[in-house]
Amino acid sequence: MSQSLSRALTILGLLGAESRSLDQLAGELEVHKTTVMRLLRTMETDRFVQHDSNHRYVLGSRFFELANRALEQRDVRTVARPHLSELNVTTGQTIHLATYESGEAVYIDKFDAKQSVRMYSRIGRPAPLHCTAVGKVLVAARPHTERVNIAERIAYERFTDRTIDCAEKYLAELDLVAEQGYAEDHEEHESFVNCIGVPIRDGTGSVVAAVSMSVPDMLLNHSQVLATLPEVRRVAAAISADLGWIPAHDVDSSEKG
Repeated sequence: MSQSLSRALTILGLLGAESRSLDQLAGELEVHKTTVMRLLRTMETDRFVQHDSNHRYVLGSRFFELANRALEQRDVRTVARPHLSELNVTTGQTIHLATYESGEAVYIDKFDAKQSVRMYSRIGRPAPLHCTAVGKVLVAARPHTERVNIAERIAYERFTDRTIDCAEKYLAELDLVAEQGYAEDHEEHESFVNCIGVPIRDGTGSVVAAVSMSVPDMLLNHSQVLATLPEVRRVAAAISADLGWIPAHDVDSSEKG
């Protein structure tokens, strides 16, 4: 790597932490101010940096354009796959990944349980919105008006005695999911199967997918499945981090530091 490129990348890294003056940058790079100014002028011309009225330098708009494009190019299924595989290995249970597409929750990846039990779900097959954990997570992330529209057009097919059967109950369930940050399918889609689902976010904070774990109650009962929620949340957080999401408390902590 050329010395100029190395210094330019160092400058971008420093400005990513906080704004800096020319003197500060020269001091941290341990070079003369004219050298740093030459690099800054080149980067400012290309909108990678800019300076404010106090002549402190910050990252420029071009940098954020490229960052957003990089995040958009990250395919959630590709990013999530190693994390889902790890969860499947550590728990031995069925793991799903779903996204919201054209008004439906669609399974885009699946790892089958290590035991002989197999779930009804298939990659590419829609998941009922009203009685699956992934469906609830994905709809709960939509704006309120859209939630209502979705709830009113669902047919509410009853799969088990526990299946939600009307818009009023469904909307109340979505409010709960949004508040607690996860969803349950307590034998609502398949008898004797419990499931928990957690949202996955991209760099903007938007929910772009849901990860879930499904377990027949002959292996784990409802309470035991709920006890695995921290593990599923950890995996969802790791996927979200790889997609560029920074939780609010992490941002606050970095700003305080």
